[in-house]
Amino acid sequence: MNKTKLLTALFAAVMLTAVVGCASTDKKEGTAEYVEDTVLTTKVKAAILNEPGLKSAEINVETFKGVVQLSGFVSEKQDIAKAGAVARSVKGVQSVKNDLRSK
Repeated sequence: MNKTKLLTALFAAVMLTAVVGCASTDKKEGTAEYVEDTVLTTKVKAAILNEPGLKSAEINVETFKGVVQLSGFVSEKQDIAKAGAVARSVKGVQSVKNDLRSK
């Protein structure tokens, strides 16, 4: 009987540690958020790739908790705003930090 209680307590402690370890904080994502952000990054990259005139190879996309950050270089100044608008149009994007620069 004593062994059962000990194993139950150990199992509960391990499960609690696992759940807390996967929880998100202000500066760290949980597992589900990481997956969602990865999918969102892929969707934004695809949208930029499908936009004529934007060279997606020179645009970096990173996402953290739904906030998309664009960085890199574009050929024309108006492409900075264009890339930001394309990123904002993707469903699930909370906001866009546009750090693109023109060459």
